Amino acid sequence: MLVEIVPSALDGERVDRIVAFILDVSRSVASELVERGTVLVDGVVETSGKLRLSEGQAVSVDPSQIPGEKLPEPDPSVVVTVVFEDDHIIVVDKQAGLVVHPGAGNDAGTLVNGLLAQFPEISDVGESHRPGIVHRLDAGSTGLLVVARTQQSYEALVPQFADHSATRIYRALVWGHPTALHGVIDAPIGRSRRDPLKMAVVADGRDSRTEYQVIERFSEPVDCAFLECSLETGRTHQIRVHLSSIGHPLIGDPWYGQRRPTLGMERPFLHAAGLDFDHPGNGERVSFSSELADDLKSMLSGLQPLVDDSPAG
Repeated sequence: MLVEIVPSALDGERVDRIVAFILDVSRSVASELVERGTVLVDGVVETSGKLRLSEGQAVSVDPSQIPGEKLPEPDPSVVVTVVFEDDHIIVVDKQAGLVVHPGAGNDAGTLVNGLLAQFPEISDVGESHRPGIVHRLDAGSTGLLVVARTQQSYEALVPQFADHSATRIYRALVWGHPTALHGVIDAPIGRSRRDPLKMAVVADGRDSRTEYQVIERFSEPVDCAFLECSLETGRTHQIRVHLSSIGHPLIGDPWYGQRRPTLGMERPFLHAAGLDFDHPGNGERVSFSSELADDLKSMLSGLQPLVDDSPAG
């Protein structure tokens, strides 16, 4: 049973829309769940999807009750780049545009569908609609992702990403030159009040911390900076939201880019370059790295470094 406290961004929204957000399903599916009496509001069954809720109310819903839930099917046409595999884990290097698992509007063609074609044994690992998945990357992001191959591995990996003992390193290109060459952005993240589909820095959001280090600054054709970022928490769109909140949104970000030009980028410049965690089989620390995707390399090659710049030194 999932329990979600209605945030301020969803204050006054209908029950069915809030359930759709919680489960990442269509409004019609959410409405059916409510009408069937499978949704509780503050511990009481609610059967009217039209009821509008207030900030702070508790909504409880069981994902297993999703009507006609279609389990993901193997799809060998989905390209999956495997950089490491053993009896316990699979480490992949995700390409841009690939959604990690099925959800609203993405029933097929996801990374999970491709993984099931190569590793059918993961179908019984973890959650049924996203088997093997212990953490995620945005569809537009590239880079490293670890997948659990067994239930034992899943149960060993999930806590590491929950308590952030697993380390994730990202490379990002942002607008402008951050004043501090090294810093920590400590600001709570929650649903945007203006658009609940987006995330934002909000007072009643969840604690979120992003550390960044400027690797290099550029002056042409625009002022921008190449950063290394690490997550101390793992909120949805965290790096994108945090960097935008300090006035340095990712280049190419259509959601949080503050309406700036994309400079030819068809996605946010964000790459999961490093991944460290304790191996679920033997407990030893393992580390993986990934080179920038070709489109990101091309973008960097067209930039002119800031004269006499040595931010990392």
